[in-house]
Amino acid sequence: MNTTASKPSVLFVCVHNAGRSQMAAAFLSNLSAGQIEVRSAGSAPADTVNPAAVAAMNEVGIDMSTEVPKILTTEAVKESDVVITMGCGDTCPIFPGKRYEDWKLDDPAGQGVEAVRPIRDEIRSRIETLISELLPATK
Repeated sequence: MNTTASKPSVLFVCVHNAGRSQMAAAFLSNLSAGQIEVRSAGSAPADTVNPAAVAAMNEVGIDMSTEVPKILTTEAVKESDVVITMGCGDTCPIFPGKRYEDWKLDDPAGQGVEAVRPIRDEIRSRIETLISELLPATK
């Protein structure tokens, strides 16, 4: 049985795909319990995921240590229902019929885990709101 068609999909985009978009994707995958298809990418991906972001996520029980930054592709945008950018500006291709949001978040690049924690917590709050919008409670 193929349920992919009915599953909402979200793409997170930031420049390096090493911090914010990786944390957002990890939270969405974890908190939606697989009910939402999750992608992340960067317009100029870094070589590795930010170690401070990995450490900050470990503190809340989410392991991102095996993630790798990915290049943003037109296909990834086309295949997603919601595209959330985090500081990549106009480098993200725009397609009609998609929902676009730009989340203004501090860049954790070069920051220690202490500076990444408030960014992580802000992302989690936004992800919880996003899940409530994409997966309305069926009561």
